[in-house]
Amino acid sequence: MLLKPLGITTPVGGFNGGVLATPDLAVISEHLLPAEVAHRAVDTLDARGAQVWIFSGQDWLVRHSDEPYVVLEERTVAFPPRMAEDFRPALHTAAKIVGVSADFEFLGQCERDVRAALGDQASVVRSQPYYLDVTHPLANKGVAFSEIAKLLGVPLAEIAAIGDGRNDVAMFERSGLSIAMGNASPEVQRAADFVTDSNSEDGFARAIERFILGRSNGQVEGAKPGDRAW
Repeated sequence: MLLKPLGITTPVGGFNGGVLATPDLAVISEHLLPAEVAHRAVDTLDARGAQVWIFSGQDWLVRHSDEPYVVLEERTVAFPPRMAEDFRPALHTAAKIVGVSADFEFLGQCERDVRAALGDQASVVRSQPYYLDVTHPLANKGVAFSEIAKLLGVPLAEIAAIGDGRNDVAMFERSGLSIAMGNASPEVQRAADFVTDSNSEDGFARAIERFILGRSNGQVEGAKPGDRAW
């Protein structure tokens, strides 16, 4: 839904950086969850009562199509999930496991429980208040950011990162310029150099206009940490 309309010709990262691919989706590198770790993650989320989604290959697996956030995710990724009562066959090639809940406080407890169960064998972080992402320890946006920069031959200091989730902070820590979306949590905003408007207010475009192209309120060198893109 994005690669062709935007004319993307560079490598892209998926599943929090767990898979790097060419624009035609040929895999360059991948960091998949070990099967035993994937099984333990699913068992822990099931025991807590969270919804579980599996992203394996190009498949998105759910148990029931009427689960909360399935419609939202389908609209976001522009393809439907595949129904699967038994996730076990997919756990040998899982790039990402997602715990889902509309109860954000409950999902925060799930995050602590899954992190305790998996230790350093997985990266466990919320990409949204309602999504808890479990990936390989090297499947994070910071590592992918560095790998893509190396593939392109561009110094990290010359790359800007824009994001709104806790999983974007790893990118912010390596980029030459970091910009948080206005809808990001206070924690994520504090981790960035600058803050732009929200997703629903053209925040990405405003950030590009000011901080990358320097078309409003002077060049980016004139901006101060904490400035907003208006």
